[in-house]
Amino acid sequence: MSTTGDTKTKTQIRTRTPQLYKVLLLNDDYTPMDFVVDVLMRFFRKSELEATRIMLAVHHQGVGVCGVYPFEIAETKVNQVMEAAAEEGHPLQCIMEPE
Repeated sequence: MSTTGDTKTKTQIRTRTPQLYKVLLLNDDYTPMDFVVDVLMRFFRKSELEATRIMLAVHHQGVGVCGVYPFEIAETKVNQVMEAAAEEGHPLQCIMEPE
């Protein structure tokens, strides 16, 4: 005995929020503090006060969080910072890690 018929399936669409990444600046003993503040204002759109606060965290704690972004944006910001530091001859390091 064979049965023919339409099988109905219910499709559920599930959206997931993309994984977020923290962009971090790492302390070194050579990059000028004003350059770090400039980078934070230019690439992360921080106010001068907020940029100074993050710069001081980098200086005193060894690391500072610049922002939290989806992968592609975080990667772009890391590249922008690294290119700007290289152009100016500074050893500033910028990394990203999953939140």
